[in-house]
Amino acid sequence: MSRTGAAPPLAAEGLHKRFGGRTAVERIDLAIAPGEVVGLLGPNGAGKTTTVKMLLGLVRPDSGRAHLFGLPAADPRARRAVGYLPETFAQPEWATGVQVLASHTRLVGLAPTERDVAIEQALHTVGLAGRGGDRVGGYSKGMRQRLGLAVALIGSPGLVVLDEPTSAMDPIGRREVRDVVRGLAAAGTAVLLNSHLLAEVEAVCDRIVVMHRGRVLADRAVADLPTGGEVRITADHLDAEHLAVIEGHGVVGHHDDRTAVVALDDGEALPEMVAALVRAGASLRAVVPLQSSLEELFVRLVDDDDLAARAAAGEAAR
Repeated sequence: MSRTGAAPPLAAEGLHKRFGGRTAVERIDLAIAPGEVVGLLGPNGAGKTTTVKMLLGLVRPDSGRAHLFGLPAADPRARRAVGYLPETFAQPEWATGVQVLASHTRLVGLAPTERDVAIEQALHTVGLAGRGGDRVGGYSKGMRQRLGLAVALIGSPGLVVLDEPTSAMDPIGRREVRDVVRGLAAAGTAVLLNSHLLAEVEAVCDRIVVMHRGRVLADRAVADLPTGGEVRITADHLDAEHLAVIEGHGVVGHHDDRTAVVALDDGEALPEMVAALVRAGASLRAVVPLQSSLEELFVRLVDDDDLAARAAAGEAAR
């Protein structure tokens, strides 16, 4: 599929959208580079879906602009270079998987000589090899989701937008989707991933964008996220010496003679603490992070924004 020059896969400036008297999206800026995986996060009603639709040219912004590969997002030529998996992907029950994919090969402009290979490759990539001849009506929810992902991959798009791609999938399916996303990035494809599964986002994304009340609260690299968090230590027995070791690396909360919960001083403290416990004779059974750093950031940002909004409303009412 042809792509336009060296323009970025996605670039948006000042996107703003109101529905009636409600602001759905407020002056959003967003850019994604080739090979970059960006996670779009936010609670329900944050404006994520409206943002994605404006980025894809499906909803016209009241102000601002979005470009795909240097072309306006509403330009059909730009959208041909984009693969999209919506949260709800309707597929005809009577059609086979191959028929669904064949219709999309025509939509993206693949030559007839390329279609069979593209369909076979997409089915293999998403784990549906050998099932393309089955009717969609006989697919499980997870298989339908895989088929939707295969549609998004048809034509080797330069930008793939995935809205809750692992919904209805079991743990094996979620792991396979992560592998697909990593493969896309390695091949230079830009990916915009919208998911409520923060651990999934943290595992595959280079950057996260947190939205709330239609605004961007944070846009930062995953590598720059705080690396602290609470960890639960479980051992055959924890004595006073072992607890002293743990306290040397963080603040101990709940503990008994077998478990201890510690808020680490920093991310580097965990391997050092485990090694020190082993040297002190502790027989460890498990070391379990209780909360990811991304989850901590997400909850704090949303809570702080809600608190600020309530304070502003209180001031306005005076």
